[in-house]
This record gives sequence, structure tokens and C-alpha cells, in this order.
Amino acid sequence: MLPFDLGKNNGENLEVLCIGAHSDDIEIGCGGTLLHLASSGQKPRFHWVVLSACEERRAEAAKAAKLFAGECERQVEIANFRDGFLPYAAEVKDFFEALKSRIQPDLIFTHWDGDAHQDHRLVSELTWNTFRNHFILEYEVPKYDGDLGRPNLFVSLEAQRAEEKVNHLLETFSSQRAKPWFDRQVFMGLMRIRGMECVSPSGYAEAFHCRKIVVR
Repeated sequence: MLPFDLGKNNGENLEVLCIGAHSDDIEIGCGGTLLHLASSGQKPRFHWVVLSACEERRAEAAKAAKLFAGECERQVEIANFRDGFLPYAAEVKDFFEALKSRIQPDLIFTHWDGDAHQDHRLVSELTWNTFRNHFILEYEVPKYDGDLGRPNLFVSLEAQRAEEKVNHLLETFSSQRAKPWFDRQVFMGLMRIRGMECVSPSGYAEAFHCRKIVVR
């Protein structure tokens, strides 16, 4: 495995844009990687963008951003689009265009375009349409549909970091606890499988789909 360093050499903070259709998507998909970045000494600046959340889930999203960003600077933006209806709201395109005018990220986390959830697929499509010349990693969200793919980029996580991710998920998103898939074993199990696939020293990793990358 060849390592890839996200560090910036000009002394500036790494600008990280995290986009999720719903209030727990970012944390499930790339929470361990965000914790890793937040503790790396680079002090990235996080932009947390959630497209759909009711009042209860808005509070959960804000709490999660605080936990996962740690001491790093963060900006949280939560829109009011209707859950499950994103492909049918033309205003979503305008939202992404406005987002591009405000943020110039070095790294973007968004949904995988092969995700079975229509909201997730649209967010992925609009991310790529909007940010055409950026480093984009597409994260995965386990669900009933059995739509996990074959990712091609891995971030090895310390075992402690993987546990921290799951603890934050279970602590924060109380609205999801009754759902059978929102489970410690599911989250740890997926990271364990990805860790096995990339021969992670700890046994744990998060995995992403990366369509295009330029190594300088």
C-alpha cells in the first residue's frame, strides 16, 4: 500500500468539506477519518453540511460535529430539504452552487454514487458537478439494501479511534437507536472488514471510493 499525505506545506489549515444527505451520514461514513484528521496536528478547518434534518436531528448533527471535530475550527450548516425527496427539489442544485461560492475545500467527503438511497446518490452527483477540480472521497453507509461496493482508498484507524467513532455515534444519534442497523457490531464489523482488506496494523479502517486523484 502506498501512503498518501494530506498535509499542506504552506502552513495553512486543511479545508475539509463534509457533505451528508442526513444528519448521521457523515459520521457513519467517515467519522473515524475525521477524528484522525482532527488529532493529526494539522488542525484542519471543517465545514459540516447536512441537507435534511428535523429539529431533533438538527441538534444531533450539531452535537456530532462538535464531538468529531474536537478542538478544530468548524462551521455547521443544516438545510431544510425534505428527507427522501432530494431528487425532486430543484432548489438543491442552487444550494450546491451557493456552497461553491463560499467554500474552497482541499478535501471533500460525500456519498458514494453507487449508494442505493436516492438522496445519497443525488448528493454525490451534485458534489461532483459542483466541485469539478477537487479531491473528493466518497464514503459508504451500511443499510438494509446490501449496497456496499469495492472501495479503492483506505484510511487505517487505530483501534481506539474506531471505538471512539462508534461511541460518539451511539451517544449522539438517539433518534436512530431503535433501528436494527444502528448497532455497534455493524459499525465495528464494517471497519474490521475494511481493515482486513487494506492490512491495517490495528485491524480497522474506513474505506472510500476515489474516482480521480493526482499525486504531485
